[in-house]
Amino acid sequence: MTSATLTARAPANGGPAAHKLTDSFALPDSIRVARMHDVGSPMQLEHIPMPELRSNDVLVRVHSCGIVPNLGNVLKHWTSWFPERPLPPLPAVFGLDPAGEVVAVGSQVHAWQPGDRVYVNPARHCGGCRACRDGMHNHCEYFTFNGYFGFTEKSLKIFEDYPLGGLGEYMTAPQYSLVKLPDNVSYDEGARLGYLGTAYAGLRKAEVRAGKTIMISGASGTLGLGAVLLALAMGATRILGIARNKDLLDRVKALAPERIEVHSTHDSESVEDWVKRVTNNEGVDLYVDCIGPGGGHDLFLSGMRLLKRGGKAVDIGAIAGEVPIDLHTAMDMQNVIIGSCWFTAAEGQDMADMAGAGTLNMAAFEHVSYPLDKINEAISGIENRNGGFSNFVIHP
Repeated sequence: MTSATLTARAPANGGPAAHKLTDSFALPDSIRVARMHDVGSPMQLEHIPMPELRSNDVLVRVHSCGIVPNLGNVLKHWTSWFPERPLPPLPAVFGLDPAGEVVAVGSQVHAWQPGDRVYVNPARHCGGCRACRDGMHNHCEYFTFNGYFGFTEKSLKIFEDYPLGGLGEYMTAPQYSLVKLPDNVSYDEGARLGYLGTAYAGLRKAEVRAGKTIMISGASGTLGLGAVLLALAMGATRILGIARNKDLLDRVKALAPERIEVHSTHDSESVEDWVKRVTNNEGVDLYVDCIGPGGGHDLFLSGMRLLKRGGKAVDIGAIAGEVPIDLHTAMDMQNVIIGSCWFTAAEGQDMADMAGAGTLNMAAFEHVSYPLDKINEAISGIENRNGGFSNFVIHP
């Protein structure tokens, strides 16, 4: 089936009126995308051929694509920072967190229909390695972030299969990557599921539930605010948020003042003294580190020292460098250190369902949208975001 002759089936059961398609929905021969030709260079608006649809894939018309805060650094510095983790071959269409509408499905796609509103999880796996056959797709030796970067040279094969990220009008995606969006979850909100999912997977691994006290560093940032919102949704009894900006921390506390306490690293009282005071020297059940690679190790080490016996520390911020951990104490206290990278489409569906039910508070986000032709302004403007409350999206 060539790109020029693709047709889309009408959605089963009609679907929402706004998303109805005719029995033969004509697709354009070419699509508009933003592509980067050289590392660090501005993206260029171009037209490329409509991608061909494979039998297990769907074609998605992108309505919103999230812009991650670190995208500018990845585009400029990734090849020198992490040369062993390849970018997609240039020129490339980036875009990590797309949300949109299914407009066509491959011949072996049965669970999805044109008209379905979806978030596309960018995690790609091969399906055939031992980890994939064991259902551990995030452990796949070909594991790749579509529209972003790969983890080994084997990712180059995945980029061949899926060359388009979300910064374009259309993209193909494997059916296993889709998350169905409830009607009351907007595309802009759906585009935030990537950063939310990073936190959700880590919290699930740590078995967050009622009765637990959680300390979250970087609580007002993009990752940290997601961890706060999900900890609330998952029933954590008490959340201790740590960050620098006091005004943003006040907004974090206002999300659930009876369950959230906040502390600025600029306060005269140390983080460890504050946590001991507010927990009556009990410490915390879980520490979630959301500090990015540019941050220091001091807060992570404080979080480790504040764990209760049997407590867990989860790193989702990608703290860089060698961290001097007191393993003897961790052993005696039976503490656990967890590194959590990304999330599955099933976990994405959990979050979408929680958002649809109102238990995950998506109203906390302030959407800042740009058209595709303003992509370079969006990437540079994200530095002026209002902490994690700002949700930067592109509307192709």
